[in-house]
Amino acid sequence: MSKTIIYQVLPRLYGNRNTTRKPNGTIEENGCGKLEDFTDKELKKIKGMGVTHIWFTGVIRHATKTDYTSAGIPSCHPAVVKGQAGSPYAISDYYDIDPDLAVNVTKRMDEFESLIHRTHKNGMKVIIDFVPNHVARQYKSLFQPQGVRGLGDDDNPAQGFSPQNNFYYCPGEQFSPYFDIYAGEREPYYEMPAKATGNDHFDSRPGMNDWYETIKLNYGVDYYAGGIGFFHPTPDTWKKMLGILRFWASKGVDAFRCDMAEMVPAAFWAWALEQLKQEYPEIKIIGEVYNPALYRTYIASGFDYLYDKVGMYDTLRAIICGHCPASAITGAWQATDDIAEHMLYFLENHDEQRIASDFFACSAWKAIPALAVSLLLRRNPFMLFEGEEYGEKGMDVEGFSGRDGRTTIFDYWSIDTLCRAEQFQLSDEERRLADMHHRLIDIAKKEKCVGEGEFFDLMYVNPASECFNPWSHYAFLRKSGRSTLLVVANFSDNAAKVEVNIPAHAIEYLHITEGMRKATELLTSATSSVTISKDCKLPANIPAYGVAIYKF
Repeated sequence: MSKTIIYQVLPRLYGNRNTTRKPNGTIEENGCGKLEDFTDKELKKIKGMGVTHIWFTGVIRHATKTDYTSAGIPSCHPAVVKGQAGSPYAISDYYDIDPDLAVNVTKRMDEFESLIHRTHKNGMKVIIDFVPNHVARQYKSLFQPQGVRGLGDDDNPAQGFSPQNNFYYCPGEQFSPYFDIYAGEREPYYEMPAKATGNDHFDSRPGMNDWYETIKLNYGVDYYAGGIGFFHPTPDTWKKMLGILRFWASKGVDAFRCDMAEMVPAAFWAWALEQLKQEYPEIKIIGEVYNPALYRTYIASGFDYLYDKVGMYDTLRAIICGHCPASAITGAWQATDDIAEHMLYFLENHDEQRIASDFFACSAWKAIPALAVSLLLRRNPFMLFEGEEYGEKGMDVEGFSGRDGRTTIFDYWSIDTLCRAEQFQLSDEERRLADMHHRLIDIAKKEKCVGEGEFFDLMYVNPASECFNPWSHYAFLRKSGRSTLLVVANFSDNAAKVEVNIPAHAIEYLHITEGMRKATELLTSATSSVTISKDCKLPANIPAYGVAIYKF
């Protein structure tokens, strides 16, 4: 089985070549990428990186300050929109495409369907967001299928909670945040009674750090009574959300990345995903779940992959930043060993700070050993974020998001490295970084040891010594058929010559043939002869912030 490599892109940013980059700039000032920017040529380039799946982030219509009333789209009150462009996670119509992304706004669904066709034609699968926990405060679908009632249309807002309501209400209370959300609009935003805010804020007065632009969906859980579930009869919200999943699956979408999946009851997922997968057996479901105690519950409910954020990502980040030893990787994979193939590894995404930012490592090169570990450690998928391959810094002051080391999801902007890559203006260092990403992904994709093989952690037999430093070095084996990979990562700024102990148990467990073997270092193509035997020591030369991958 070939390694799954996901490439996350925000089409609003990815294809935009306008370099004005005015903080809080409008779409006219800063420009906006389009779905049609993903031409056959562009998709072939992405495919050439080894990508198997593209996650098109933010394609469903969401709240925005840009005026599309001429196209029949209701305007959004600016008080409940974050940034000029708006958050892709404040959905205003589950059945529509974001007009920002269309060349012809009236043909935006056609343009998305064409993008699905082009992506498939170029040998990749399509992932989109499913945002099940919350919607924009002014949610109103224009395109829901005939016979489908709108969210909230049949609610009784006099009841704070009812199992058949789509939203939670604060009866008798007007929406009145703890901070001033008005900026000179003619009319203040009015919501009466107030609906509960998306981040489980169940009163009428959210704060600035709450998801105040969103409202929480009701899946039959009475949070006012301590979280009691009322799931029989089936809540109305369950039926409507399954309908939305079916709608996009019928368009040819291959996978859903489910935003804040753990904020929606597992009972819903088990009910909905069983039915969805009966109709679309090849569809994949990726969950944003941050609580490790819930991992197995959500996998049992039908999720194929879950973010390994709290475990592997946090561990690798701490190692890159010098806060914990490389040997901590062992504990990170052990925590999910029984569900290893369901864990999605990554080093960047739209929620996390860029590696090269001042808030993380200041240099993308420091993460190369972590990249190698993420790609080669197990059989599970890996996700790459747009511009990560070039060392995008994320240090712009885009507008709503401010200088936070992240690439904005709220503003009209363009990504510096992607713009310069198209103009052949990358630095030598950026080109070398991209080449290293491509080569490591290529090894992960082509080597059966990675996609299909067994794994053996070597850290327990490699304590601190003159020949090995567990603070900086991490070593493991992968094995498939007659081939074995020895991977040694170096998280230090000094090149290292190490000797790696290979225990008898590894030889026996992986059925490695003993004797003289030819070893090829896959990144340099250098060859050597090594003697494989029980409890042997294998030499390895590792560059600073690098990795050595020996195949024998």
